Amino acid sequence: MYFTSVDSPLGPLLLTAGPDGALTSLSVPGQRGGRTVQDGLRRDRGPFRAAEEQLAAYFAADLEEFRLELRAEGTPFRMRVWAALDSVPYGTTTTYGEIAARAGAPRAAVRAVGGAVGANPLLIVRPCHRVIGADGSLTGYAGGLERKVRLLTLEGAGAAAPAGALRAPRSRPPGPSRPTPTAPPPATRP
Repeated sequence: MYFTSVDSPLGPLLLTAGPDGALTSLSVPGQRGGRTVQDGLRRDRGPFRAAEEQLAAYFAADLEEFRLELRAEGTPFRMRVWAALDSVPYGTTTTYGEIAARAGAPRAAVRAVGGAVGANPLLIVRPCHRVIGADGSLTGYAGGLERKVRLLTLEGAGAAAPAGALRAPRSRPPGPSRPTPTAPPPATRP
């Protein structure tokens, strides 16, 4: 198992990977249930080059979808919830009830879904920060609400969505802005 630390606007990120290089965790400082460096982990930046590049691009608002091999361990229920998190598009928010539906769980399982979302070992790359309360409120985030707000703001998702709504992705201009042509002034006669 390998680990490295990556600087970010949220503080130093701790990344771990298995022997095959698949990312197994991404934690922020002070994260509830976050990973720590344990005996047996070897510091090596090699397995994390793609993750470092993609995280830098994400924080520069130049990347909307991570393309990394992820390998998190969890119960079958947690794995379904985490797969549902992976389907929430950049710049949008969704509710715990919607995540329950996507994971094939009844709406009554919202608390269990919240527990699985909170146990997500891959913050940022598996976007649990995009999940909000049914009333549009920003609910808990293992990395802290301030970080959740920063991530949603970075993605242009705003602070919250109306109850039960999946917010639309922000629109991005296709390229650099160009001046709008203006019509020439009308000709005047002497």
